[in-house]
Amino acid sequence: MEGMSLADHAHLSDFAAFVQASPSSYHASAEAARRLEAAGFTRLREHDAWPETPGRRFVVRDGAIIAWVQPESATATTPFRIVGAHTDSPSFKLKPNPDTGSLGWQQAGVEVYGGPLYNSWLDRDLEFAGRLVTRDGAVHLVRTGPVLRIPQLAIHLDRGVNDGLALDPQRHLHPIVGLTDPAGAPRRGDDILAALAGVAGVDADEVAGHDVLVADTAAPALLGFEEEFFASGRMDNLTSVHAGLAALIATAEALDSASSIAVLAAFDHEEVGSASTSGASGPFLDDVLTRITAGLGGDASDRARAFAGSWLLSSDAGHLVHPNYPERHDPANQPVANRGPLLKINAKQRYATDGVGTAEFARACEQAGVGFQTFVSNNAMPCGSTIGPLSATRLGIRTIDVGPGLLSMHSARELIGSRDPEALSLAAAAFFAPA
Repeated sequence: MEGMSLADHAHLSDFAAFVQASPSSYHASAEAARRLEAAGFTRLREHDAWPETPGRRFVVRDGAIIAWVQPESATATTPFRIVGAHTDSPSFKLKPNPDTGSLGWQQAGVEVYGGPLYNSWLDRDLEFAGRLVTRDGAVHLVRTGPVLRIPQLAIHLDRGVNDGLALDPQRHLHPIVGLTDPAGAPRRGDDILAALAGVAGVDADEVAGHDVLVADTAAPALLGFEEEFFASGRMDNLTSVHAGLAALIATAEALDSASSIAVLAAFDHEEVGSASTSGASGPFLDDVLTRITAGLGGDASDRARAFAGSWLLSSDAGHLVHPNYPERHDPANQPVANRGPLLKINAKQRYATDGVGTAEFARACEQAGVGFQTFVSNNAMPCGSTIGPLSATRLGIRTIDVGPGLLSMHSARELIGSRDPEALSLAAAAFFAPA
């Protein structure tokens, strides 16, 4: 184990840096934009006219980002090859009027965001991360570093805790953030939003709105005697965002002369249903694809023809078989770490994969030289869903649901096979640029 270092794993090291730069969806879209600009992509703004010439471009909408490579030969009926993912992760979101607490403790009022495993957030070093919006409409990203903790009750005060831990999200999950004086005022003389404004370098009186979440601050790390595991927060679903981003950048030169338009679509708000202007149920991707087709001289008929030849690879985290709970999994489909990404299948269309999509993903994995595994839920267990069926329904584009396999999904710190993130990215690259 001596000498174990992420620096010896180029893709994992880059992924770890991406996760650490992305404590919120807003930071994730900003970091993706930074990387795209460094790779020669041009940022467009939605209220501007877009160029009709070939090129590598991207557009950001809040915590979502869409990037694409428009090849020289593209026409109004050129199909799209889209890798879809989401930038948000289960967490806790800062409420309006967030200052709370009692008995000498200053606490932050937070609301549950998505479906986090509550107990995994206890006794961790946490930070605030997100955006502040000032009265002039300007957006300021903010992150504090470790300032929060959700303390667990000591076993001496709850002898039955190991027989079953029940956490009330209103009573038990407000993190401590400071101390108060006997009169109940914050000891620093300011409130939480004012403190965040100070970190962001803006006047507290100018802050008119905020979207701030809680994030775990522990650094990603390799685990295992053979470095076979990788642990980190927010791998659902920054693993897929990074895989698609790395694939698009790595293949950009080849995509300049491709027969399709490669697109990365990283949406926000998947963990709370995707029903937003920047979510997969919203108009963002449709808006971008329609504008690309129109810029190539196309009309609604051309758009329909382009969509008919298009593919969407929806990538979101899936479940590895849990060795302590094998009865929760399908007995014939039990994915394990480091054997490649998961192909996700569900008869009720909670995942959009069908037989044609299965063959297409198998082709991409074969071209990439990586294996893949099938995932299907135990019939007695409810099946989650993701952006795939939502996007397929909205756009009518053939869709395949895949993703990285995790243990401890929706925990503050999840686990993946250390070879699987790169395998997913290689498969995404082969999907973008079929041989």
